[in-house]
Amino acid sequence: MFPLRDHNPSGSTPYVVYLLMAANILGYLWYSTSFATDRSLMMFYDSFAAIPREIMAGEAPLTLLTSMFIHGGLMHLAGNMLFLWIFGDNMEDEMGHLPFLLFYVVCGVGATLAHVVSAPSSNVPLVGASGAIAGVMGGYLLMFPKAQVDILIILVVFFRIVPVPAFVMLGLWLGMQFIGGVGADPSLGGVAYWAHAGGFLIGLALTLPLWIARGGPRFWRRTDGHPPHPETHLSSSRIPRVRRIPRQPGPWGK
Repeated sequence: MFPLRDHNPSGSTPYVVYLLMAANILGYLWYSTSFATDRSLMMFYDSFAAIPREIMAGEAPLTLLTSMFIHGGLMHLAGNMLFLWIFGDNMEDEMGHLPFLLFYVVCGVGATLAHVVSAPSSNVPLVGASGAIAGVMGGYLLMFPKAQVDILIILVVFFRIVPVPAFVMLGLWLGMQFIGGVGADPSLGGVAYWAHAGGFLIGLALTLPLWIARGGPRFWRRTDGHPPHPETHLSSSRIPRVRRIPRQPGPWGK
């Protein structure tokens, strides 16, 4: 099950999302091609990835930030950038550019600390933007629980694009992180499930003031959980470009 896009077009240019994507992609192109040996590449990871044992000892605090811009491979990078592209523009639109950037960084640092707490003695480097992006997803769930998200379902030879409410897709994703976290030893490497879950919950909590400012439960009742602007309905077989319909004065205005 892969998310492809949402039906929730942004009303402004997501400059911060573009900047973050460029930093992650250009950074990957640099460090994945700049080291002649695997040993030198691993030394790079050791220097800039977050290592729980070092963080617990008060060492290398800047890796809480630098680790958010390092990825372990092309698919790791591509998956994270896809999720940021789908959910980040709407959160930046709601929060504003600089507040969204601060939100993203705080979610990423908090997610890393959640992983450190789950495996305080681990020497395995932690890399990736997924903790910060999980925070974006948590905020999105609070603001737009019924926004439609197109997901690609693959069952052996069966391929189908199906629109589902955001709370279904994001709820399943969060549940998978808890299930994976309970069944895995975070000190052995692999997927940082508790970083994902922690980032998601931190993002949801940090978005609460914005949600309350929009009216809290009244905001949900007014929009029925959908975005506070017209959604574009798409065919399940095609995914054309979506443009925001100009907002009309009324109860959904802000």
